[in-house]
Amino acid sequence: MTAHSLAITYGDVVAAHDRIREAAYRTPVLTSRTADAMTGARLFFKAENLQRMGAFKFRGAYNAISQFTAEQKRGGVLAFSSGNHAQAIALSARELGVPAVILMPQDAPQMKIDATRGYGAEVILYDRYKEDREALSKHLAQARGMTLIPPYDHPHVMAGQGTATKELIEDAGELDTLVVCLGGGGLLSGSAVAARALNPDIEIFGVEPEAGNDGQQSFRSGKIVHIETPRTIADGAQTQHLGDYTFPVIRSLTDDILTVTDDELVQTMKFFASRMKIVVEPTGCLAAAAVLQGKVDVRGKRVGVILSGGNVDMERFARLTLGEAV
Repeated sequence: MTAHSLAITYGDVVAAHDRIREAAYRTPVLTSRTADAMTGARLFFKAENLQRMGAFKFRGAYNAISQFTAEQKRGGVLAFSSGNHAQAIALSARELGVPAVILMPQDAPQMKIDATRGYGAEVILYDRYKEDREALSKHLAQARGMTLIPPYDHPHVMAGQGTATKELIEDAGELDTLVVCLGGGGLLSGSAVAARALNPDIEIFGVEPEAGNDGQQSFRSGKIVHIETPRTIADGAQTQHLGDYTFPVIRSLTDDILTVTDDELVQTMKFFASRMKIVVEPTGCLAAAAVLQGKVDVRGKRVGVILSGGNVDMERFARLTLGEAV
């Protein structure tokens, strides 16, 4: 598949960046001499845990809703999410004066549920292990006359997410390698489009939980693989499959998909808290864990790493980082 036949182009990412510029934060790019010494590389961490509502998802949500027609705005937006897309849609909808309804799993982190409601959205809970969120959301959107914006498989969402990598490369300079968290593929696909446009020779890796390696299976088999909902502390990556829009981009533009264990995510959370003084949620640690745990050879390279979010209940964060079994 050629770049011209993919769902988005770099031009879409640039347009999205212009669209969200006044609403989204240009998050900092952080460095750590300790991390560099551990890996033998020069690491640049794009701190999307410091984005509005605590994750990169605000970028795609705002870009999508801002392109609604007047009729769509009146009808409102509906989304399904374990938390970060939920909060992103809720906040973006509030900013743009659009009603929002969010379908969330009943075991989602309570802070994410509370925050979504706090941004003004109606939250409807479901059982992620027994109910099909995509079928439920399509039925609800039709019944209420709302526009469904999925968490990753939508060109406007993908383009918005790609703006994080655009900023990373602009601020850090040319990179040899880019490592990105992977759930459904919105961030990785948008990032790959941006990175390839700015540096065609860059290495690009996606990273997902070992317990939910549907992306890795899909990448290596050449077709979308569907799995049961994985049991992992990376709740933002408990997806069952890549998207019809995201998979072709990932398949065409990335070099490989890697996995990390929940224990490796906990170790990475501890590193960020103790050495860099920041809170990164388990899902947000996926890319960094692969680099810090040696899953990809980065020695002697300039490496960009996306920290995708920082939304984690503080009690759970404390239990995990203090040694509770995962």
